[in-house]
Amino acid sequence: MTGTDATRVLVIGGGIAGSATALALHKVGYDVTVFEAQPDTAEDIGAFLALASNGMRALAQLDATDVVTAVGFPLTSLRLLDSQGTEIRHTPLGEAAEPTLRYRCLRRGELNAALQVAAVRRGIPVCHGTRLERVVEGPDGVAARFADGTTATGDLLIGADGLNSTVRCLIARGVRPVYAGQRVFYGYTPAAPPVSGPDGAITMVRGSGTAFGYSVSPAGETYWFARVGGEPLPAGAPAGPAAALRAQLLPLLRKDATPAADLVEASADAIMVTNATELPLGTSWHTGRILLLGDAAHAASPATGQGASMALEDAVVLAKALRDLPGPHRAFAVYERHRRPRAEHNITVSGGISRGTYTSSRPAPVMPRPAAPDEELIRQLSWNTPLSDVPPEER
Repeated sequence: MTGTDATRVLVIGGGIAGSATALALHKVGYDVTVFEAQPDTAEDIGAFLALASNGMRALAQLDATDVVTAVGFPLTSLRLLDSQGTEIRHTPLGEAAEPTLRYRCLRRGELNAALQVAAVRRGIPVCHGTRLERVVEGPDGVAARFADGTTATGDLLIGADGLNSTVRCLIARGVRPVYAGQRVFYGYTPAAPPVSGPDGAITMVRGSGTAFGYSVSPAGETYWFARVGGEPLPAGAPAGPAAALRAQLLPLLRKDATPAADLVEASADAIMVTNATELPLGTSWHTGRILLLGDAAHAASPATGQGASMALEDAVVLAKALRDLPGPHRAFAVYERHRRPRAEHNITVSGGISRGTYTSSRPAPVMPRPAAPDEELIRQLSWNTPLSDVPPEER
């Protein structure tokens, strides 16, 4: 092992970011343990995500493609409908020509479970029901204390514990997620009404009062979301039963001649709603032997659909930094210089879409136009390419 004397890493959070980070650091040769507050892998009742080509590329570097493609289904094109249901755009999505890099639609809990299974199969301990309470950093290591009274010590501690990160509260006091201007509904329709469109498409609807999107699985199940502007949900207040959530959405969706209202009306009871939130730019990412990544460091509103993919990128780049650079302090600093511009650009763009302030002469899209592969990102993610000490924008 090269790059640092640290051998034992405590990863706080067993979600997408934490499990991927454990896989990446294990591949480097570190002794990694994951500590997850939840008693199992089920994060939510039905929220889904579209894992983008950049996320699939990062997965490939972690040798985890197969465990993820065993669940969900591929997405190969993006359709955009106007408020009358007329198709106004239909384009290939991401790197659709390469099967292993195609976008993939799956439930967040499924991706979580797949990555945790991969970690366990590689001998990485995943400790459920261990909620972090305190971290103490010393000259020779870091100690974590959990709510059940247990402790763990390591050379490094990675905070991958999501939007409401306990680790962030300990190293970046006072930094809290802020409302990004929309509530986001997620639902699942097991026997959807017939909807037109090609197989493998994710359809976005630019409605008069909502941004709506849906994907139909090969089995005919439909996963959908709706983003609605307005006041945030009150903190800690229950969202209400599925029938009440449907009743909030349907009057908005019925203003338009699109499939959205029929899909929501036919949906199962697994409907959820959450506030779109983001972290302020410039949030501290590391101190001493402790580092944040994924949503704990740079949570964005879900409008760009990049949260999971960005977390997977983080995992690969962090592992390469620790492998290729001398000492954890230098590795953390270079990791941040590589990742912060991209992560904060995503916060800015996604927040602009959610708030309706997207800077363009055209109307705000429901999601950004799919971009061509970024050659610098490809090099950054390539496992066998050393991570440069100097990011490209500083050369």
